[in-house]
Amino acid sequence: MSRIAKQVFALIVLLQTFSYAVQAQTSVGNYQSGFRKQGNEIYFTNTNADVKLEFMTPDMFRVRANWDRKFQPNEPYMVVKYGWPAVAVQTSEQADHFLLKTDKLDIKISKAPFGIAVYTKDGKLLTSDATAGNGLTKNAEAVGVTKQLMPDEHFFGFGERMDFLDQRNKKLKMNVGRGKGLPHHVGAYNVLEANYSPVPFFMSTRGYGIFFHTAYPTEWDMGMSNPESYNFKAEGGELDYYFMYGPTFASLLGSYTSLTGKSPLLPEFALGLHVGTYSGGTWGHEEDTSDQYVVELGRKFRTYGIPADILHLDSTWRIFGKQGGKGATSFEWRPTFKDPKGMFDSLYAMNYKMVGLHLRPRFDDGNQLNLLAMAQEKGFVYPEQNSPGEFVNFFDQKAVDWWWNNGVKLIADQGAMFLKTDEGSAFGALANESEKVGPTGEDIKWKHNVFPVIYTKASYEKFQEHNGIRGMAHTREGYAGIQRYPFIWAGDWPSEWQYFAPVIKAGLNIGLSGVSNWSHNMGGFEHVADPELYIRWVQFGMFSPIAHLLGMEHPTYKEPWNYGEDALRNFKKYDLLRYRLIPYMYSNAYSNHTTGVPLMRALVLEHQNDPNVYDVTDQYMFGNNLLVNPVTTKGAKTRTVYLPEGTWFNYWTGKQYSGKQYVHVLTPLDTIPVFAKGGAIIPMQPEMKYFGEKPVNTITLDVFPHGSSKFELYEDDGKSLDYKQGEYAITEISSDLSTSGLNLVIQKPKGKYKPTTHNYLAKIHWNEATAPAGITENGKKVSAAANAAALEKGAGWYFDVQNKLLWIKTKRSNKDDINLTVKL
Repeated sequence: MSRIAKQVFALIVLLQTFSYAVQAQTSVGNYQSGFRKQGNEIYFTNTNADVKLEFMTPDMFRVRANWDRKFQPNEPYMVVKYGWPAVAVQTSEQADHFLLKTDKLDIKISKAPFGIAVYTKDGKLLTSDATAGNGLTKNAEAVGVTKQLMPDEHFFGFGERMDFLDQRNKKLKMNVGRGKGLPHHVGAYNVLEANYSPVPFFMSTRGYGIFFHTAYPTEWDMGMSNPESYNFKAEGGELDYYFMYGPTFASLLGSYTSLTGKSPLLPEFALGLHVGTYSGGTWGHEEDTSDQYVVELGRKFRTYGIPADILHLDSTWRIFGKQGGKGATSFEWRPTFKDPKGMFDSLYAMNYKMVGLHLRPRFDDGNQLNLLAMAQEKGFVYPEQNSPGEFVNFFDQKAVDWWWNNGVKLIADQGAMFLKTDEGSAFGALANESEKVGPTGEDIKWKHNVFPVIYTKASYEKFQEHNGIRGMAHTREGYAGIQRYPFIWAGDWPSEWQYFAPVIKAGLNIGLSGVSNWSHNMGGFEHVADPELYIRWVQFGMFSPIAHLLGMEHPTYKEPWNYGEDALRNFKKYDLLRYRLIPYMYSNAYSNHTTGVPLMRALVLEHQNDPNVYDVTDQYMFGNNLLVNPVTTKGAKTRTVYLPEGTWFNYWTGKQYSGKQYVHVLTPLDTIPVFAKGGAIIPMQPEMKYFGEKPVNTITLDVFPHGSSKFELYEDDGKSLDYKQGEYAITEISSDLSTSGLNLVIQKPKGKYKPTTHNYLAKIHWNEATAPAGITENGKKVSAAANAAALEKGAGWYFDVQNKLLWIKTKRSNKDDINLTVKL
């Protein structure tokens, strides 16, 4: 065959392939008949598929398309609410379209081809299916949606990703996993592949969000292939997505978590430091493990005065079984642990609140317990090809109960109070320490992604019932809905500068995906850290939703005393500060429980119309009042910070800045740049060696006056589930700065819960050249004190001229309304 003939032949093959691909992709076609409204559902029969829209609220609806014309039952793993109150929807039919109108949205349904366009009430187009009839499509088993991409549109969310924040013009794949291949520096440690907790949900800066309601692996092309459209598709299942209108990101997170579940409150002490340990012997050094090592570790934190409240023992507490080795769990202690119950008792005697154990989801046979063989005989493991299987069948409640009663309860009765549920991604994929891939088959495609959720759910719920207090789980993998079983951690990233900034990015992205309770290994996981990196990572870690410390290098590990005096001093400084901030963090945790807004907030969450923040991946709001700016460059003496719109104060110095500008700040090794929002009110408790060490008799209010502002201080018993029945109290604190002075009002708590009695110490950043002319409390003059220390003994005020700090100690307690007036 000649060269020209070969080229012609190749062209023919290419055209045939293209033609086949076009023919293989089937749209829903044109509207034919069947338009009807039944409750909140509206039905359409098209030439190729049936489509229905179901309204949850006036600003949220669900779109489903089925080419078999038989809609599937609702799944129970991701979405927790399907029954919604009636929504008023006006429907009308025109020659070429239908119009559906709610109080918040106008939805135009084109007939030929069938397509959906969504408008605000003032006529702004939010989103529209792609033209030419390829909006809703099926290709073999894959289903997908293509929508027009607006010029000003940017996309955020997509789960715990370490690659980018703004995903416009990017391609993404979502399937739970850590990345594949060796050597590690191009395999599991590839930040582009890391997918520990993907969430098929995004928010657009145009004010809408989409939750792709599928557990199948998905692909998302957010404008990379075509600058005029974006698409998302799943490998199988029904085409099913939720559309929601905000227009703010905060509102969208509220809508998304109303579908997939709000995060419960953790025990309040879980806001303290979490410490993980390999008990003295990580992989290859298991003979060095012992229960005494763990007890001495706990004692050392107390001796150094470093607050910590939660410990967990990582993998090497257990023997490696006969079938799965490191990758499965036998529930048998390593013989180097002579008295596990005594170990737990000793730690609880030192006021540690919870001690947990690392676990994997596969049974194994040990020396005494043959749980794998027993579970296989009873059918409580998930069957595999040519094998009865090893994974606990968490899809079967009977298997969950058996797993608890015959495995987990053995360690719970000895003192374990939670599990670190690792390796959920190994169900239907390659495990870390194994060549096994687990179950295979078409249904595993979607079960693989929800497995980590139900695995963690089992641990969370069983321990919550057993402990009689709020549950807590510690898990690496997740998917849509994982926020119901907090908390997750970011995976095992090495102690190298190149991974520090991507871990921060992971925290920002997961927070934009409905998950607030997130953590990481401070200082990194593997390798001995550069001491400077350790210091900088710890600073970030103490301003993370969950503060968690774990490393696996032997024999130093990641405890601060192993990294020098500077590291020890830095660790203690920020740990003590974190414990002081618990009232502030806990109040924001309650806000997350009710609204879905996370504690760690990418700047775009509250400034979605400011393009300057779309690529800010190393700054974030910590709660509603603090802007945190980690230092991620080795040797940095300064860093640039972007201050969003508003007024800001340097948290450490009180210096005032205008927003919507970049500023350059000094970054001494012991300082992480933090700014307080103008008007910030930050409640703090006294320093503690551990949570609850002493009564909170005085709450300090760190106030940065500017305009009018308020803060709601949340209080409850910190442990029980009574808050779900309204057993809590909220104290509203407001600040109003005017030309005549400052008015600080602290209302008495409102609610069914009765907090302990405490008065208040206001620490006011007073940017005036002189002391106030006078101060009153509820109209009565407050006496000046000789110095700030004198306020420990009673009510009064003192102005620190050098630091421009105005201290006011109240006479009244939280039993009364308190009105502090500062006159200029």
